[in-house]
Amino acid sequence: MTTIIIEDEKPSARLLQRKLEKLHIQVGVMLHSVEESIDWFSKNKHPDLIFLDIQLSDGLSFEIFEKVAIKSAIIFTTAYDEYALRAFKLNSIDYLLKPIDEDDLEVAVSKFKTRLPKQETVQLDFEQIKRMLINPFEKNHKKRFTVKIGQHLKVITTDEIECFFSENKGTYIHTFDNRNYLIENTLEFLEQELNPLDFFRINRKFIISLKAIKEIVLYSNSRLKVILPSYKEDEVIVSREKVSEFKTWIG
Repeated sequence: MTTIIIEDEKPSARLLQRKLEKLHIQVGVMLHSVEESIDWFSKNKHPDLIFLDIQLSDGLSFEIFEKVAIKSAIIFTTAYDEYALRAFKLNSIDYLLKPIDEDDLEVAVSKFKTRLPKQETVQLDFEQIKRMLINPFEKNHKKRFTVKIGQHLKVITTDEIECFFSENKGTYIHTFDNRNYLIENTLEFLEQELNPLDFFRINRKFIISLKAIKEIVLYSNSRLKVILPSYKEDEVIVSREKVSEFKTWIG
């Protein structure tokens, strides 16, 4: 059985590779981006099985299938919550939640082994899956934060928030009234808890609010610069690998 891993983070890919080796499955290739994957699939024989992360460095992995007719079985490896994964079931795709449990991995692999050597072009309803992943009515997204100010506690709603940013190993809320508040959550945590229709992580440092976007201007190296109403401490830049997804997000 020929197998490849398409995973954004190389350490995660190597960890999955080691787990598969325990099941006597050798991984032939590891890819890490949409662009790299499209190029590889267009030049090579498709494998029997793909372990595929949803969010890659340069966009959603679904974009691969929009360019190339994949003839492989797929197991998605994802940190998305259970609610969003119903779309995969509707499309007859298996998935594993991160961190991947070795027993679950063995069951998933056994399931796909029973399908070999049959290969059929994967038929996915991309729009249906994307809607399921971002549907704000299927999950209770975080709507407020409690911050400590001296001996007092203050409640800040997401409607008051212009952006979140990280600095000196801390994470801060920046509000429309030009105030910063230190919070305990990481940007990685916030990325999962905030409504993805309202907030977007544009780079390693910033998550911004859609309604806070005052202006968007072209920036160097195919990036974009976002002007916010009150945050002026640093340039707010959409990283190059996030530009395509960002444009989709703003509509």
